[in-house]
Amino acid sequence: MKKVLHIVGARPNFMKVAPIHRAISERGSLTQTLVHTGQHYDVKMSDVFFTDLGMPAPDIHLGIGSGSHAEQTAKVMIELEKVFTSEKPDLVSVVGDVNSTLAAALVAAKMGIPISHVEAGLRSFDRTMPEEINRVLTDRISDLLLTPSADADANLIREGLEPARIRLVGNVMIDSLLAAREKALRLPTLSELGLEPRGYAVCTLHRASNVDDAKVFSGLLSALSHVASRLPVVFPVHPRTRKRISELGLAATLERTPGLRLVDPMGYLEFLALTSQARLAFTDSGGLQEETTVLGIPCLTVRENTERPITVDIGTNVVVGTDPVRIQQTADRILDGHGKKGRIPDRWDGRSGERIAQEYEQFLGVGNTPRLAAV
Repeated sequence: MKKVLHIVGARPNFMKVAPIHRAISERGSLTQTLVHTGQHYDVKMSDVFFTDLGMPAPDIHLGIGSGSHAEQTAKVMIELEKVFTSEKPDLVSVVGDVNSTLAAALVAAKMGIPISHVEAGLRSFDRTMPEEINRVLTDRISDLLLTPSADADANLIREGLEPARIRLVGNVMIDSLLAAREKALRLPTLSELGLEPRGYAVCTLHRASNVDDAKVFSGLLSALSHVASRLPVVFPVHPRTRKRISELGLAATLERTPGLRLVDPMGYLEFLALTSQARLAFTDSGGLQEETTVLGIPCLTVRENTERPITVDIGTNVVVGTDPVRIQQTADRILDGHGKKGRIPDRWDGRSGERIAQEYEQFLGVGNTPRLAAV
């Protein structure tokens, strides 16, 4: 049988690969190999996600670890060349926009192996974001461009990529959310934190542009402190963010801030239990912008742009930048009952993994099943 080789590196990848892997397994027409590059290597940032998502253990673990963008990308490329040589995949499937995504696509392209990019076409139009470079370059060299929304299709066509390579399959990460939501809601996460549904806010911050700049980071923390004076703010702290808090000498101050709860990173199900019952979310993460739109939770994106504009155009997301005053004012409007109402985008229906499995079969000349349309 033809072989698909999946690449995962950071935890947003796991939520996207899980539904694809499951759909291919259920159909039984392709073999598949799961390669974990180890770009995220902390147990809470990686291993627990496989368990929470019902994924099998990776077939191959490269153990790359941290490093600069260049170091990480280069190490992944060196190791993946060996893997591709031994595994001989018929298709390399990459997801998202992390360094492992670009590294795998580059190696596959140079070895003449077809590439599929899941979540193709997303653009922030901000070349200072490393993820934007990864997105643009991966799309240029991929054979299949599987998009989550119509704006992504338009971006690719505007850049001159052939329409025949583009498939609108929907948001595969929402497959994971919808499949896991009921299980997550049965967890005692809120009771263990002493929280009530809709009685708290959630925050995630990890991007270098937010946490490495002392002035920007301090302003964001000031805005969070303001919101925490109105309702609890639960802040699962990313390891690099935790390190920056320590370097800036802010740990003691934050721990003493009334209403602000700094907690360790959570597994997928724990975090879904937290976000799905929140009143408000603050984030610089792309994935949480999408998840809150589906969950109907108002979201404030503390960045100057987003590669997921559909969450703003029709979802619950508002891009507020990093000005503390603007963040506070927008949060206050939401907490006063004037939050943005949104709706769920087309094909964010929990069936994207099935569509992708069928696209892979058709691309590889396996099976005769017609493509799955939206319901």
